[in-house]
Amino acid sequence: MAAEAKAPLLDGRRGATPAQTLGNIVVSIVGTGVLGLPYAFRTAGWLAGALGVAAAGAATFYCMLLLLDCRDKLREQEEAEENDGNYTYGDLGEKCFGRVGRTALPTTWLSSRSSSPSKRALSLIRSLSSLGHFSLLADACTALAVAAVVTQDAQLLAARGVAGRRALADAGIWWGLPFAFGFAVFCFEGFCMTLALEASMAEHRGKFRGVLLRALAGVTLVYVGFGACGYLAYGEETMDIVTLNLPRTWPTAAVKLALCVALALTFPVMMHPIHEIVEARLLGWLRKRCCGGGGGVGERAAVQASRVAVLAALSAVACFVPAFGAFAAFVGSTVCATLSFVLPALFHLRVVGEAANAWQRAVDWFFLLFGLGFAAHGLYAAAFG
Repeated sequence: MAAEAKAPLLDGRRGATPAQTLGNIVVSIVGTGVLGLPYAFRTAGWLAGALGVAAAGAATFYCMLLLLDCRDKLREQEEAEENDGNYTYGDLGEKCFGRVGRTALPTTWLSSRSSSPSKRALSLIRSLSSLGHFSLLADACTALAVAAVVTQDAQLLAARGVAGRRALADAGIWWGLPFAFGFAVFCFEGFCMTLALEASMAEHRGKFRGVLLRALAGVTLVYVGFGACGYLAYGEETMDIVTLNLPRTWPTAAVKLALCVALALTFPVMMHPIHEIVEARLLGWLRKRCCGGGGGVGERAAVQASRVAVLAALSAVACFVPAFGAFAAFVGSTVCATLSFVLPALFHLRVVGEAANAWQRAVDWFFLLFGLGFAAHGLYAAAFG
């Protein structure tokens, strides 16, 4: 793929600061799934729910590091760095599996995002560093809304005591833990953004791993606390979207509005990998058909039209998503597990290969087999659960 086809999307422009990148990481992770965490705890039990979320956070962080290792290895192997050494998730797919790898990734990523109905004009912004301020605003809205929901939970706990007491699901930990883990994997939505977020830091790239660790650790703790508080407060009455449990008052309406604003602001960051891949292919096709040349009004119009088309398609699909809680767990167990565990392990085995030590290869094989087995479990649970 031509370098110029990707440059606008990976261009750091001013270069995101560590604070902006921290905000971008958080908004790329936190999405609609957070509203269903109390339901996941209700289904799995508070102990299995906490273990599932913590395990998903740790596994996601490790596999994100695998992507960074693959990028570093490709930089070492290639005499001339492509795109200034900026590789995307789709680039890794193409390096490992050719055009099939690049073509298959957009479809998989789109299917994992089909439950996110909040699509806005912000998705037309083409630079991650330009989204930094929106990310911080989204973080503030999310923090405000989560704090308000937890406050409501605390008031209920103080008034009537603990409503949810099950530590494990009635069917046992071997059913409850996979459900909670799958739901949590869905909640860690921004996995495919790892390389783009790192590239957006420009001269601050050396700090990215530390920023990533702090972001994931913080989000994991918030997820565990939010899910546990919601279940303990509402017990078996916990609905698949926790805001449906809130009373119909003006303060709770403000909470719901803040969550809607936060989710609308997070969506442009989550859509960045899709836009990278779709636009690169679109621009390559246009330049072949239109005798080269780049940066024209026609190309820019085609790029923006492609974004509108993708957003419209996802919005249409999101309107027909049934049973949010069960659907999120299914998507997390299948599509998201493939993107987050199976493919990074495959990439690492193919790119790093013999340069990795025996322990690293063993862990790669573990995540590969675990991800495939977990996806099979998700399909079985959806069909017969």
